Amino acid sequence: MTTTTWLPADWQHPTYVPVGPDHHLRPIRATDVDLDMPAVMGSRERLWSIYGAAWGWPPAHMTHGMDRADLARHEEEIEAHESFNYALFDIDETALLGCVYIDPPDKVGADADISWWVIDDLVGSDLERDLDDLVPRWVAQAWPLTAPRYVGRDLSWDEWIALPSLPARPVTEVAG
Repeated sequence: MTTTTWLPADWQHPTYVPVGPDHHLRPIRATDVDLDMPAVMGSRERLWSIYGAAWGWPPAHMTHGMDRADLARHEEEIEAHESFNYALFDIDETALLGCVYIDPPDKVGADADISWWVIDDLVGSDLERDLDDLVPRWVAQAWPLTAPRYVGRDLSWDEWIALPSLPARPVTEVAG
């Protein structure tokens, strides 16, 4: 297995983060596809307006298989500590309501690029405000980062795209 070296080797990522009394974040899994697909595609136009130029996501004709493969990649990246995708769930995990991304920086000026979203029905809601308040506090308390950048909040996605790119990160082989 390979892993990038952007986080301390002995650091353990959080596996459950309460968001108010009725919701939580946890690392996304490929098996979440049946909840992820309607969340993403139901908010696809707005998500494309946020992430499309930077990530080319979500594609207009994303299939169940494409989404499952994408989630499996995220799950593998989380396990390898390459990047992190946390899904926002209701307490019983019957609905996926958004995601939080914590990625190593691709651009100069930060030690992580962080963004998040909620489904269209929750834009402007108390849950969105709770998530907006939580993410920076959680990152400051639980993550070994000194200069996180909140893309879409600290700077626009267009400003982020215009930043100079960092050189490729070193990759280390580890037993696994």
